[in-house]
Amino acid sequence: MNFRTSEIILLAYFFYASILAVILPVPPAMKTRVLAANGALLLTYILIQHRALTKWRDWLPYPLILLAYKEIGWLALPHTSTALEESWVRWDRLLLNDWGLRPAIESLGSLVPNLLELSYLLVYAAPAYAIALLLIKGYSDRIDTFYVVLLLGTLGAYALYPYFPSEPPRSVFPDQDMPTVMSVFRRLNLHLVNGYGIHTSVFPSGHVAASFSAAFGLWLAVPEQRKHAIGLAVLAALIAVATVYGRYHYAVDALAGFAVAAAALIAGAWMTRGARKRGPRLAL
Repeated sequence: MNFRTSEIILLAYFFYASILAVILPVPPAMKTRVLAANGALLLTYILIQHRALTKWRDWLPYPLILLAYKEIGWLALPHTSTALEESWVRWDRLLLNDWGLRPAIESLGSLVPNLLELSYLLVYAAPAYAIALLLIKGYSDRIDTFYVVLLLGTLGAYALYPYFPSEPPRSVFPDQDMPTVMSVFRRLNLHLVNGYGIHTSVFPSGHVAASFSAAFGLWLAVPEQRKHAIGLAVLAALIAVATVYGRYHYAVDALAGFAVAAAALIAGAWMTRGARKRGPRLAL
């Protein structure tokens, strides 16, 4: 089997999820769902080795990130203690209230809150933008490098969820510390996170880890296209602020998400050092 490095990372995560499904006291139906999904995934990657199907390899990891997120949600255990959340929210209140982050954000009315909420929504588009850029510019041989960092960061955050059971501040502390501006994009974000979010953990922030990992992965994969990576990094910074301001995450979640992404960059640089030594290609 000729698996790419990023595909090995992806399959390792789903193997890890399968182990969790076996050892955690989750309902039998959930165990079966996880094991069946991961068995089908392994079969898919075996079949995709066929030359006629290899064109799908450049895009396949992208939707599988959503499956990885949902699977860790299937393994959520009952959560009653709010000790973690109560310790974390103190730092948020210092940041939002005492240090004036919320008034500063809302000083121009709905302009900045809408920008932050739109940025939070665009986390789903950031990896797709990077993949499309690599393909359009003729860097298809760099996609694996990009995915290595993206998957290490994003799946690394998901893998930590079972060890930090927690709920978002908007759920644990309703009507406290909330934005006073209801932006247009906030309604859509709330619809998505309330309807499709998981209840395993919010630490580290998957949004922050994924967005910074996309920026770092693009930076590492195509150093000659740094302006695009910088743009994604700016978006990731806005997402980090949005997670705290919008009460989707605690500030420590955002910091931990960034730390996971930074670790993914370091590990990814080491894992792909051989491929990158072959040198850059000219863009079309």
